[in-house]
Formats: sequence, C-alpha cells, structure tokens
Amino acid sequence: MKNRLIALAGLYQSVDLVHQIAWHGNAEPRPFDASVGSLFKLDAPNYADVYGAPEGIRSGLAVLRAQLTEIDKKPQLERTRYVVNLLSLEKKLSRDASMTATLREGLERAREQLAHFGPTHINVISQLADTYQRSISRLRPRIIVKGEQSYLANPDNASRIRVLLLAGIRAAVLWRQAGGNRWRIVFGRNALLRELESASPRA
Repeated sequence: MKNRLIALAGLYQSVDLVHQIAWHGNAEPRPFDASVGSLFKLDAPNYADVYGAPEGIRSGLAVLRAQLTEIDKKPQLERTRYVVNLLSLEKKLSRDASMTATLREGLERAREQLAHFGPTHINVISQLADTYQRSISRLRPRIIVKGEQSYLANPDNASRIRVLLLAGIRAAVLWRQAGGNRWRIVFGRNALLRELESASPRA
C-alpha cells in the first residue's frame, strides 16, 4: 500500500471520527485507538507502522472510498471542509518553528504519561487536547466543528475532538511528506480511487 494512500486514509479517518463524536457522541474504538496512537509514533520506521495498517486504517479507507465516489454527499462535504482546513493549517505549522517546538513538547509530555496510562486514557487525552489548544488552535483559520450541541458541549467530547484534529494534522504531515497536496485530492480523484481499489478492494 502506497504511503500517500495510508496518509490520506489516516486523515479521513480522523475527520470521520470527529464527525461521529460531534453528531453521535461516540466514536468507533478501534480506529479511534489507531488515530490517537499515531501521535506517539513520530519515529515509526514506515507509514504502515504509524497506524498499524492496513487494519488500523480500515475505517479510513472505507471513508475515503465513500468520499471519492461521492456516496452520502452531505457528510462528505463536511469531512472535505475539515480535510482542506487541516491541510492548510499543517502548511502554516510547517513554516512556524516556534509552534512546531511547542507541539513537540506537548506530545512529549503526553508520551511521558504512557508510563502510567494507556494512550486513550482521559489524562493522556486531556494533555493532547491542551497541546492542540496551545498550538494548532492558534492558527487561522480555526476549525469550526459542527454537530449536536449537547455532544459538543460535553468536555470529554470536546477534548477527544481536539485530539482527533491533532491526529489529522499528523496525517497531513505524512501526506505532504509523501508528495501529496490538496490539489491532488481535488483533481486526482480517479487516480486515488484506482490506488484504493488496487490496495484494498474490500476496505
């Protein structure tokens, strides 16, 4: 499976999980674990290891297929907005050495907590969410998450959404490093779909 496809599936998996929490108050556990886990694999030897691919991004591959074939259009438009914004924010982050350092410091503090808690423990999630607020959320444009207000107002849900957006930034970094850009998503849809069908016909 190509690195570019893994990164893009990871990105769409993150925004789909944001959508799930925002509208339904919960997220699928396995892809959630994989997306959060990607934040602790900055030195992984290859893209597959970042997510435990293909299993760790199986949900993302399915979402990507739906996106590329325009199934269920309204949710796809919402996910596209998140993806475009995350790609834009990642580009700005890559040019801001100070904010990149702040982000890495926050991730390192969260990594230290793994000695006592699992990656998705609320204490670790809170640290990661705080890292997002002190870094990515200060860039513009800010990502406005739409959903059911009762779910969005829940502090734990808000933290999980911030962490998933941070995971989206991680995937956007991988996408750029693999030679991807937002124009490839917009104009390279058929090529991406062929790659997807070839790599994961049953995803």
